[in-house]
Amino acid sequence: MKIIMLTGGGRSSMYTYNALKSDFEISKFLIADSISRIAIIKRRINKLGLLKVINQLAFQIFIVQILTFFSKNKIKQKEIDLQLVSDNVPNEKIVSLGKLNSNNTIRILRKIKPDLIIVNGTSIISSKILDCTNALFINTHVGITPEYRGVHGGYWALRNGDKNNFGVTIHVVDKGIDTGSIIYQESTNVNKEDNFITYPLLQYALAIPLLKKAINDVKLNQLKTYKKENTRSILYYHPTITEYLSGLIFKGVK
Repeated sequence: MKIIMLTGGGRSSMYTYNALKSDFEISKFLIADSISRIAIIKRRINKLGLLKVINQLAFQIFIVQILTFFSKNKIKQKEIDLQLVSDNVPNEKIVSLGKLNSNNTIRILRKIKPDLIIVNGTSIISSKILDCTNALFINTHVGITPEYRGVHGGYWALRNGDKNNFGVTIHVVDKGIDTGSIIYQESTNVNKEDNFITYPLLQYALAIPLLKKAINDVKLNQLKTYKKENTRSILYYHPTITEYLSGLIFKGVK
């Protein structure tokens, strides 16, 4: 079975590659360019309105930077404790795609002819990419779906007082946003020293064994998926600085 990774090239993609490489042969590590920040902001304004987007940007500029600065040592220790390795991927495995949803991506996927595509940290994959290959696309989502679709699912579960849904989902990628059939889900607990920056580390450490199980299921032709019925399905975005501070002060969610 030919396995490749389709990624945004971020740190979580390195964690995933390094965790998988000892058990599976990853033929190629495809890296797509990020969407420009201006394009993202314009899209958010159209969906959410100018004031909310300004509030979100304030969170990212001030709170995220402050938390990152003061969490540097904590992140390093967490990576060691959770066995998350961010070593570089060998150059001979890396393929730069340019734009994700492009004809170049279609050309490369058709040339490689993968059986399984492990998705990590990309923007939304378009229908034309999903339909250009017979390969199965599997994604790691740092949240419980469909309740916590979108971004920062772990944070939002805690912010909503729903700590039992602080977890991860391994799912098939479809044409929606985190709406694909579920393969595995699992929840975990956070410690008092954890915060917005370290939550994803806990989630990736939880997800990696589930992803390995899913890959083995595919290899053995034993993959089983399911959908949840009669449950809420909410798409979450980045918190605003107001939402974060109120959650910190009144709920103790860091």
